Amino acid sequence: TWGLKQLLLCWLDYFRALAGHAQFAWKFAMKLLVVVTALGLASGAIHKVQLTKRALPTVEERLKSASAANDQPNSGPHAIVINDYQDAQYFGPISMGTPPQSFMVVYDTGSSNLWLNNQKPGIWPWSSKHPAYDHTKSSTYKANGTAFHIQYGSGPVSGVYSADTMHLGGYDVTEYTFAEVSNTKGLGPAWLVGKFDGICGLGWDDISVDGVTTPLRALVNSKALDANVFAFFLGSGGATGELVLGGVDPEHYTGDFSYTPVIDTVPGKSGYWALAMDDVKINGESMTTCRKGIVDSGTSLLAVPTADMAKFAAKVGAKQLAPIPPLNKEYKIDCNADAPPIDVVIGNNTYTLTKEDYIINEGGQCLFGMLGMDVPAPAGPLYILGDVFMRAHYVKFDVDNKRLGFAQIKKSQETVVV
Repeated sequence: TWGLKQLLLCWLDYFRALAGHAQFAWKFAMKLLVVVTALGLASGAIHKVQLTKRALPTVEERLKSASAANDQPNSGPHAIVINDYQDAQYFGPISMGTPPQSFMVVYDTGSSNLWLNNQKPGIWPWSSKHPAYDHTKSSTYKANGTAFHIQYGSGPVSGVYSADTMHLGGYDVTEYTFAEVSNTKGLGPAWLVGKFDGICGLGWDDISVDGVTTPLRALVNSKALDANVFAFFLGSGGATGELVLGGVDPEHYTGDFSYTPVIDTVPGKSGYWALAMDDVKINGESMTTCRKGIVDSGTSLLAVPTADMAKFAAKVGAKQLAPIPPLNKEYKIDCNADAPPIDVVIGNNTYTLTKEDYIINEGGQCLFGMLGMDVPAPAGPLYILGDVFMRAHYVKFDVDNKRLGFAQIKKSQETVVV
């Protein structure tokens, strides 16, 4: 059920194993982390999560970092601060227990479980400094003890299930079953450099590990939302953004939404926010025969079938990082050269990615924000429309109508210069 994330983390293993290419390896490792935005709060129609600026660190600062939540009152509309780290991690606060213990989590539409770290911070400079959930300090904790286990490509993430009161953007869900994680080897160095303390899945029920009630389903079942929808506006370059829970924010889009149905992830099963694609084009020329995609806030890049990757690279003028595996599967692009837009066609509507949208500028070095990856049947083949796509378009996730809505985004004018 977590196959897509497993494949991405396999790439993470490849990159950190590359001697002599540390700079590129760490850049791409960060881009392949499981990521996404967060959630808001308020009483009333909609609950917002504000995404605040965070300066992008230099490569040197990122390498050094490898060694090295404010919930607001429930009176009228309020925002929770959410951070954008390197355009690769979008994370925000969640609390668990009574009194609440606060954490930063990735809000991920490509998974459907909630897990939180329960490993106490280490004393050594290279030790993890993530806060730890301590059930002995919560009066609403209820033991479960069932083993929780996810096998990533680079190793396991595991722990045990527990139940406690989940505080999500101003909503309280009592006796919510989540995982306390004591083994994060499956995240490798991402756990050391990452700014998140867990993952909160916003996917559909059928990819929930062990069939546990998903955070999204728990919110819907609580009947606290005025509308069973949420919507993302992702900032870039440290610019502000937000996730709205229970509605949409007209300040971040213009015009009307165009809708497309959510389709089965595999026959008879709803897991990812999957959709039927008409085509993907450059200058009117079809670039793929694949007709399925998923909108996944937990994937930093665009992931496309490997057969399509070389065609895209040739069209936009991207070059391999190096001629040896695995760097021959990743591409850089001239920051100053002209390159054509990429058009994703969904439901007869075209959603354009300009060069500015599909490159990742790392201090004057530009990386092509696309990864070649083959997802096997029956879920694949498919395109993963990750954060590169979601930064360029306002996306509405509609649970009751089982559909995705896309609107023209109002891009923030704020940027952070590194």
